[in-house]
Amino acid sequence: MAVTAATEPAQRAQRPQPWTARQASEDRSWVLRLNAAQVQGMREALAHAKAVNKPLLEMEQADFPLNDAARDVLRQAIETTQGRWGMCLLKGFPVDEWTEQEARLAYWGMSLHMGVARTQNRASEIMNDVRNEGGEYKVKGGRGYNTNAGLDFHQDSCDVVGLLCRRTAKAGGTSKVISSIALYDEVQRRRPDLIPVLKGTFFHSYQGTQDPSQPPYYRCPIFGSHPEYFAARTNRKNTVAAQRDFPELPRLSPQQIEALDLLDELMPSELLCYTMELEQGDMQLLNNYVTLHSRTPFEDHDEPDRKRHLFRLWLAVPGSQPLPDDWKEYYGDVRAGSVRGGVRGSAITQAFLDYEKRQAAALNMLFEPWRPQVRQEDMARILANYANTVAIA
Repeated sequence: MAVTAATEPAQRAQRPQPWTARQASEDRSWVLRLNAAQVQGMREALAHAKAVNKPLLEMEQADFPLNDAARDVLRQAIETTQGRWGMCLLKGFPVDEWTEQEARLAYWGMSLHMGVARTQNRASEIMNDVRNEGGEYKVKGGRGYNTNAGLDFHQDSCDVVGLLCRRTAKAGGTSKVISSIALYDEVQRRRPDLIPVLKGTFFHSYQGTQDPSQPPYYRCPIFGSHPEYFAARTNRKNTVAAQRDFPELPRLSPQQIEALDLLDELMPSELLCYTMELEQGDMQLLNNYVTLHSRTPFEDHDEPDRKRHLFRLWLAVPGSQPLPDDWKEYYGDVRAGSVRGGVRGSAITQAFLDYEKRQAAALNMLFEPWRPQVRQEDMARILANYANTVAIA
C-alpha cells in the first residue's frame, strides 16, 4: 500500500509508543499465552528435530516443522515487539518436560521461524546460557549474563533479544524494563538542553567482543537522530570502561557526565521502570531500540539443576525499523528489515556464515556479508582528527 498523507498517521500509531510503568501494568496486551494447539506444535516439532539430529547451524525451518498455530503465535510475538509496547511476554512453554539440551534445541528451532540469530560474545556463540558461572560484571571485559549481579540498564546488540526461562532463582533476578521513548520524553521535559548532548558522540568499549580487525571501542550516540524512527542505545558500564581502559579516547565532557547521571536517576524511577518476574516457561522478547532493561541480583538454589537458567538469543527480525546513519559503525547495516547487529568475536565459522545467508533468504530479509565499518587504522585517523580539532579550538 502506498503511503499517503492519510495513511501515514495510522502507520505511525502502529510503531512503538512511550509508556510508563503504570501503563504497562494496567494494559497487558503485550502478554500472550500459548494455547494447547500451540504447545502441541512445539512438542511435535521438537520430536522431529531430535530425529533429524542436525547441528544447530545446519538446521532449516523444515527441520523444526511447526503447525500453523505455533508458527503464527511466534510471528505475532515478534510483531508485538515492533508495535506499541516494543516488547512481548509469551508464556506457557513446556520447559518442565524438556531436558536442558531439548530446551536448547526447541528454542533454536523456534528462532528459525522468528529471525536470524546473531553472535553474542568473544567466542562468537549463537546462544548464551544466562546463569551464574562465576563471571564478574564491572571489570575489564566483564559481561553480565554469566554472573548473579544486578545489571545496569542497557540494551542488547540486536533488533530483538529473547530470553527463554528454564529455571528461576531461589530469590531475586527480577527483570526491569523501561520505554526508552518515555525516557527521552522525560529528559526533554526536565533538561531539554541535554538532548543535543545525548545525540552527540560517545565512545563505548566492545569489552573484547570485537572482530580482530576492529578497534576495541566504537562510537554511537545515546539517542538516535533518524528523522522518523526513534532509537536509543546506552550501557554506562561500557561507556565508563572505554574511559577507564583507553586513555587515547577523548574524555567525557562535564555535560556528558551530567546527562548520563540524569539517565541513571530516571531509568529506575517508579514512573518509568516496570518490573516483571520471569516464570518457568516464559519467553521475554524486547525491541532493543525502544526499550532498556536490567535485572536485580539473584541468589541460586544449591541443587545444580535448580539454579537460575535462561537461554538468550539475539535476533535480527523481519519488519525491523531503519536506524540512524551514524549507527552503522556498530550495527553494520541500518536498512529496515536487514540482517544486522551482534558482536563478531574472534571465532566466526563458515557454518555460521552459511547459516545467516540461508536464514536471511528463508525470511526474505536484506542481507550483505559482514565487513568492519571502522578498522583499527581508520580509528587511529579518527582520533588524530579529534586531537587536531581540540588543539585548534
